[in-house]
Amino acid sequence: MTSTRAMSNNPQLNKNGQLQHLLTTEGLPASILLNILDTAEPFVGVTERDVKKVPLLRGKSIFNLFFEPSTRTRTTFEIAAKRLSADVINLNIAVSSQSKGETLLDTVNNLSAMHADMFVVRHAQSGAAHLIAQHVRPEIHVINAGDGRHAHPTQALLDMFTIRRCKRDFHNLRVAIVGDILHSRVARSQIHALTTLGVPEVRVIAPKTLLPAKVERLGVHVYHDMAKGLKDVDVLMMLRLQNERMLSARLPSAEEYFKYYGLTPEKLALAKPDAIVLHPGPMNRGVEIDSVVADGKQSVILPQVTFGIAVRMAVMSILAGS
Repeated sequence: MTSTRAMSNNPQLNKNGQLQHLLTTEGLPASILLNILDTAEPFVGVTERDVKKVPLLRGKSIFNLFFEPSTRTRTTFEIAAKRLSADVINLNIAVSSQSKGETLLDTVNNLSAMHADMFVVRHAQSGAAHLIAQHVRPEIHVINAGDGRHAHPTQALLDMFTIRRCKRDFHNLRVAIVGDILHSRVARSQIHALTTLGVPEVRVIAPKTLLPAKVERLGVHVYHDMAKGLKDVDVLMMLRLQNERMLSARLPSAEEYFKYYGLTPEKLALAKPDAIVLHPGPMNRGVEIDSVVADGKQSVILPQVTFGIAVRMAVMSILAGS
């Protein structure tokens, strides 16, 4: 149970305990995570209609500030905002004042002066979204679309939505997160969401060089052997190798990694017969996952993308109403 005091100290919540910003899944009570998932349910239906718009954010201006490359996240945020009838402004960082030396906060202050209602921020520096949230006016909301190695809350939430859609309940699941845990903001957000929502056993499977120090403190069980780690698992959450964040050679080769940690049909057979496979994308086929698995009947990788639109619509609509 989250204490009132802990909630009041959470920079993501307003004084009434409502969501003001979405910066990380860490520290958010289960009630807020479940509210986001519940709110997303009817939005799945919106995405399947002929007219894919609802007027919830009509007249609102949402600025996408992506200081790092992104395809799925930026596109799904833009689609989500437009389906809520918001005005969407994509800032081209490469030709913006940031590339001319303007500070992050000066950029945000200038955009705030243009009457922004919400910022969706992706940045290479951990804590960038928190910094912006601390400095914007109270009526402006900030969504973290990924900051450094720190957090990627909407990815974790769409993963939780996908799991609930397929498995119904979190309280009897065994979940394994496989791969580059060390560099993955997705893994951190997944772990916090899974444990908060009551998943009794969360496993991380990775070579020692790709695990953070003392990762057990997050409440996970650590495995280095896929055969042991995948036994009787209900959900497999694969991760992308974060080559752009690796400061030194932590792996002998991609082929070697695939041999021991790539998800093949043979390794998948160690999990439960009805286990599902997730991946946040982009996938490195033949490195993290075999194409037979990625395109197979147990894969829910494409539904994740579809559900991501509904979940991001839910987050924006909740923030706009707070």
